[in-house]
Amino acid sequence: MPVVNTVTGPTDTADLGFTLMHEHIIVQSPGVKENFPVFDRAAEVQKAAAKLKDLQSRGVKTLVDLTVGDWRDIPFVKDVVAASGVQVIVATGIYWEVPHFFRTLSGRSADFIAGLFARDIDEGIMDTGVKAGIIKCATDEPGVDQDVEHILRACARAHRRTGVPISTHTHAASKVGLKQQDIFESEGVDLGRTVIGHSGDSDDLDYLTPLIKRGSYIGMDRFGLDNFQSHEKRVQTVARLCEMGHADRMVLSHDVSCCF
Repeated sequence: MPVVNTVTGPTDTADLGFTLMHEHIIVQSPGVKENFPVFDRAAEVQKAAAKLKDLQSRGVKTLVDLTVGDWRDIPFVKDVVAASGVQVIVATGIYWEVPHFFRTLSGRSADFIAGLFARDIDEGIMDTGVKAGIIKCATDEPGVDQDVEHILRACARAHRRTGVPISTHTHAASKVGLKQQDIFESEGVDLGRTVIGHSGDSDDLDYLTPLIKRGSYIGMDRFGLDNFQSHEKRVQTVARLCEMGHADRMVLSHDVSCCF
């Protein structure tokens, strides 16, 4: 059977059980807690573990933590997993607010960046012993500028090197998921190995169905975030897509963090 990297090691996909596909354990502002006394680590581990245990009591066995390289804290996640017993898959990648180090102006190629992402998957994230099991990239309302495209192409190349799937952040109102698909296809990505995230922020079936028909899964993954779309509209959109025969092309989640 196929296996996937989790925080505790390779896991047979048959053992993943009920899985939330787009969540976060900790989303940190880079450098803040390392430089200011704003973070009670032990208390936050305890709080996050309690939330994961509550999920477990509701039938959730696995959580996909899509926190990217510039926002994640893998040692913290390891402690939360140890305290909760929930299986967690962590991500590699970079958010749409691209750090200076990864911008095209730096001269660092997409292939170089892809190598860093592939290292997270094949060898592990720094010295944590944890291997990433999914690649995350992001496009938001500002669109696909050259730096964002640089990261999308790096993620596509890391995917092709490793076979690990891609899951994205999008701004559904501006339909940038279609642009993500264009770039992925140009890099030879199998769109059947991609999730176009936050698609549930839209109820425009003329946008959502082409994403599915091109082969991707779509993330109906912000249940509870009513500022983007009401709960009722999210449910109605999922129900309508199921009626159209697309139940197997959607993944559900919340896109919330235990702490930040």
